[in-house]
Amino acid sequence: MSLERFINQAVSSWMSEDGPDSDIVLSSRIRLARNLLEFEFPTVASRDSSEAIINAVEERTISGIVPEFGPLELHKVDEIQPLQKRVLVEKHLISPHLAEHSMHGAFLLSENEEISIMINEEDHIRIQCLFPGLQLTECLKVANEVDDWLEEKLNYAFDEQYGYLTSCPTNVGTGLRASVMMHLPGLVITRQMNRILPAINQLGLVVRGIYGEGSEAQGNIFQISNQTTLGKSEEDIVEDLKGVVSQLISQERSAREALAKTLNIQLEDRVFRSYGILENSRIIETKEAASCLSDVRLGIDMGYIKNLSRSILNELMILTQPGFLQQYAGGPLRPDERDIRRAALIRERIRMETNQ
Repeated sequence: MSLERFINQAVSSWMSEDGPDSDIVLSSRIRLARNLLEFEFPTVASRDSSEAIINAVEERTISGIVPEFGPLELHKVDEIQPLQKRVLVEKHLISPHLAEHSMHGAFLLSENEEISIMINEEDHIRIQCLFPGLQLTECLKVANEVDDWLEEKLNYAFDEQYGYLTSCPTNVGTGLRASVMMHLPGLVITRQMNRILPAINQLGLVVRGIYGEGSEAQGNIFQISNQTTLGKSEEDIVEDLKGVVSQLISQERSAREALAKTLNIQLEDRVFRSYGILENSRIIETKEAASCLSDVRLGIDMGYIKNLSRSILNELMILTQPGFLQQYAGGPLRPDERDIRRAALIRERIRMETNQ
């Protein structure tokens, strides 16, 4: 399969499309956790109970059509190959927990991959909406519409005092996790992130790597999300997160302007050295690729590099992950083989872009 065809089949809209403030905000995500009143939580549910939950959700979505958002397709986790599950995780369409620990899980996925409904993850239902750029309000609107559509025939576990009941107490209340993925090289290079991170935590938010809890912030990409789900409305949670994100956007742009004024030639040299590595390397590890891709994306945003599109970072940070590399190769690869394949894929992707 050609790389162009592979990318057309593999890349989700949030990777390839621009959105508001997409020079810094790669994506916005809303996730709603819900449970059904008549069933045990997934953490203690039997196989029969888990299957009954899947059937209950499938009956509600039997037409496969979410009003205004098109068809959804149901997939059972135990019917998917391990490599395919890994790719879905790398695309942020299902969680690592669903892929690795849910033997009787399933998920519904929209055609454009903006809507994902996970079944029997940590909770019975987790509705996820993923949009490019800073679109938290728009994500929340869609997630709530999907939620209302499901609730018409499903009996949610809800308490008048505590709100939606969830497997983990930290999700009780709204059951809402709002998050944005941000590219913040200016703040990292100017060494401001170490000062900013504790301040963000004090505001009730958490900063993680690209794949959430326990993941490393490679390539200067950080995922920022709320921690509080109880005692605030969904709208307030989203507005609080948007306020902090807006401040980070402003600070990142200021950091980039300062770098351009004081260290312009050094920054330009750094960008083109990384560009040279990506364009010419025959072997490259994940961490080095992420660092170089971050530099090149910064160079594109600041006008140093004019022959590449901004979306190349969004695409390549996913396409160069182990699952995608092996899918493109057509089978399992050893770590050293993945490093060779990663370098070749990056070189070919850059050639595709520059030859247009």
